[in-house]
Amino acid sequence: MTFRRFGGDRGQAFPIYVVLVAGLLFAALAYFTIGKAAIVRSNAQGAADAAALAAAREARDTLMPGMDLATLTPEEWEQVLLGNRFGASSGACAAARDFAGMNDATIECSPSGTRFTVRSTTNGTVGDSVVPGASGKRGEADATAEIVPRCHVKAGESGSDGGSAPMPAPPGPIKFSCAKGVVVDYDPAQPRVWRSLAAALFDIRLID
Repeated sequence: MTFRRFGGDRGQAFPIYVVLVAGLLFAALAYFTIGKAAIVRSNAQGAADAAALAAAREARDTLMPGMDLATLTPEEWEQVLLGNRFGASSGACAAARDFAGMNDATIECSPSGTRFTVRSTTNGTVGDSVVPGASGKRGEADATAEIVPRCHVKAGESGSDGGSAPMPAPPGPIKFSCAKGVVVDYDPAQPRVWRSLAAALFDIRLID
């Protein structure tokens, strides 16, 4: 009579079961790490985008010290529209750092004319991970924002009020022809706050 050794079969299957469970556990932890890394990377990109836009907005809203809009000629307004009369970029980068801090990140800010490039690094990390090289890794991302003029001085309808005085008359109302047929007026006799006027004259956008 032959007897089957059930106990021996079970003993041989147990190591295979352990290996399969360990493999599944490793895969689950690896997928968890990948998901967390994606979140950290997304946080870094969000911080970079917000910081770059904040820098461009601060630059757009700040003119060079001592500028008096009421005295600008049409030619000088064109220089403003080209972005040649914005204030120091240090204030723009300071605004970018403030926004990065609100998004739990630090940044490096690189201004170039009307463009602001930001590289962000998250304070948060992926944490401990079974994936080699992933433990403690921070998210990093880049973003560039640009100030884009959307208007130009409307020809033939801007400048001085004229007159026969021996001295040049002060500049009169300025009309700006903007995108989508919009016309923006600026009257030195009833000046607008630059921040409000700047929002009408310029767009701010992220670029690749």
